This record gives sequence, C-alpha cells and structure tokens, in this order.
Amino acid sequence: MTIEVKVPRLPESVSDATLVSWHRNPGDRVTRDENLADLETDKVVLEVPAPATGVLREIRIKGGSTVTGGQVLAVIDEADGAGASEATGPAKAATAATVPAAAAQPAAAGADDDSQAGKLSPAVRRLVEEHDIDPAGIAGSGRGGRILKSDVLDALIAGNAEMDEEAPPVPVVPVAGPVAAPVPAPGRQDRRVRMTRLRARIAERMVEAQQTAAMLTTFNEADLGELIALRKQYGERFEKQHGVKLGFMGFFVQAVIEGLRRFPVVNASVEGDEIVHHDYRDIGIAVSTDRGLVVPILRDADQLSLAGIEQAIAGYGQKARAGSLSMDDLTGGTFTITNGGIFGSLLSTPILNPPQSGILGMHRIQERPVAVGGQVVIRPMMYLALSYDHRIVDGREAVQFLVAVKEALEDPRRLLLNV
Repeated sequence: MTIEVKVPRLPESVSDATLVSWHRNPGDRVTRDENLADLETDKVVLEVPAPATGVLREIRIKGGSTVTGGQVLAVIDEADGAGASEATGPAKAATAATVPAAAAQPAAAGADDDSQAGKLSPAVRRLVEEHDIDPAGIAGSGRGGRILKSDVLDALIAGNAEMDEEAPPVPVVPVAGPVAAPVPAPGRQDRRVRMTRLRARIAERMVEAQQTAAMLTTFNEADLGELIALRKQYGERFEKQHGVKLGFMGFFVQAVIEGLRRFPVVNASVEGDEIVHHDYRDIGIAVSTDRGLVVPILRDADQLSLAGIEQAIAGYGQKARAGSLSMDDLTGGTFTITNGGIFGSLLSTPILNPPQSGILGMHRIQERPVAVGGQVVIRPMMYLALSYDHRIVDGREAVQFLVAVKEALEDPRRLLLNV
C-alpha cells in the first residue's frame, strides 16, 4: 500500500513555502512521524513528518522548490520489509527501479551524452554552455556520477594548464611604462546563493521601514551599577526559586513597560492615515539565529512578573535554537527590544519593526570614567538608542521615554516597588 507525503497545513496568512532539503533518499527505510524534509516560510521552518512506516519509494518535489498546502511531495510504500539496503531478490529490484536514474546508474554511464545532460543542474548546464565544454568528458564526483559545478571548474583549470604547457614560450620584451596589474590567482570565484525566505523577508521589512517611516534615533546612557549589584545579591536565590537565571533583559522589559505607560504614543502604530493606540503591551525580543533575526513576542508583558518575563525569554531562546518557533510566537508586537551588546556593539541605530513606532537598542556594558557628585569615578555604562517613527512620536516624547527607561534601570528597586 502506498501513502502520499503531503505538505502539512501552512500557518494562517502563509500561502506557500520553500522545500529546503530532504533528510531521506528514495529507497530509504522511514518510520512514522520521522522528519523527512524541512519547509521554510517567511518566518519559521516547518517539518514534514512521515505519515507511516515503510520505504520512501519516490520523491516528487526536489529541494529548492516552492510548494503549497496539501501538495504531494513523495510516496511511501507501507509494505512490510526492509529498506533498499536490506532488500534482496524482487524487493531489491523494485527498490532499484524507483531510485532516480542519477543514483541507480554507475559513474561510468556518464559517457552517454543524453543521460549526462539530464543530470546537469541549471548552474552546471549554464557553465558548460558558456565555456563550450562537452560534459561527456568530465568525470562527475556527485552521487551516481552526477557532475557538480566544482567538477566543471576543475576541468576548466586543467584545460587551461594543458594549453599553457603546449603553447610556445613568449619572449619577454622590457617595455617602459606602468607595471601591469597582477593576474588574478586561479580559483577566484564568485558564489551566488539564493536568499532564504526568512532573509528575503527581513530585507523586505528593513527596506519598508526605511521607505515608509520617518525614522529618527535618540541616544542616552545608563549607569548599570545598581542593577549589576542587585543581580549579584539576589541572582542565585532567584534562580533556585524560579528555575531561570536573573538576566538583564527582564529589567529592560520592565523599564520599557514603565516608559510606555508614561508615553503611550511610543506603543502606538500607524495604519494608513490612522494612529492605532494599543491598550496592551506586547514586547518583541529580537533573537539572532543561524537563519537570521527573529522577534518572538512577550504577550501582555505588563501583566508578567520579573520571573515570568525571564522564563518566557528563556523558553523562546530554546525554541529559536531548535528552530521550533511558531507563527503565533512571532506575530504581532507593539514595541521591540534588540541587544547588539551580546555581539560587542557599543553603539548602533536600530531599525524599526513595522508597523511599530519604537525600538530600543541595548549595547555592550563598558566601564568608563563618569562624573558622580563632582568626582570622576569608573562606572559600568551602557549606551541606549531609541529609534522612533517621527510621524506620530515627537522628539520630546521620544527623549522623555528614553530618560524614563534610563532612570528605571539606574534605580531598579523602583521597578520592583512599582513607584
């Protein structure tokens, strides 16, 4: 009995996805619920689980293709028995018949022009056509003798070397004038890699922010000495009681909430010719992953305790590293916090996350000499940056909001006492 492997239901507002890669090949034994392939949407990576245990007989959609919900990706043979590597007799022959020609044929079959042409990827085909190379004369190093781009490049280099050996030596004639530019070393190649859907979406939103918002940034600095002392004093007890470390981000979230309470326009957004004021405070926390920047949302952050905020942030961090963030985790948000300091940034201008009107940039904590009470002392200082949409947020409100954040961080006990 054969069972179709289909694209799972896509999140709401997502019309299609990109099939990134397959984790199994035709003929492989698979088990029910095993992840067979990865699908990438604008924000998240989805898994394609095996609907049954059996043998993966056929892959119908190759990696890099765009797919839609419910589309058939592959076929599994649910019949009992081992995979291709364990099959014998008729079962083995049936498995071999379903393996693509590129995998079933030995490398020596590459001498056939017609079969070899069918193995060429678009990039390889373009390269051999540009240089007028006969692919039959290239030994493929890929699976089943498939010719890779590196094989073509190696053939080109070898061909150039043979031409150099056959060509007669050219006499060197001294010529007065400027020295000729050096010849580029062999192997200097450009690599073109298609943007992932997430990277393309990030690029789109960054350009959107620059083109649609009247973005401006104001700066300040905060003395985090009291905050550091508070963490040292209660950090161990906090972790034992709540099961999570007492970090800086929880205090920054609470400081931002305090600023948004006092200056709610920074929590608003623009839709057309209307200003949308939000009575809730959903704070986005920018998280860097291998795939790019994602911004999970702390829903109703103003209703969470410091421990609740830290626990939610830790949970999102684990999901981001595992690539298991959902669309619900990343949708919405009324204000964003980004921390370039973890990478060593001392000062930066964060870009708005449309349609939000404000984003706070945290930076590296650095000990610097500052004047305190008429004396020069060394204090742990952090530069703060607030980018805001000047269409609805005036400079006065932006500056006062950032001052409110600064004051809350410099006297964190006020946050705990709500005064």
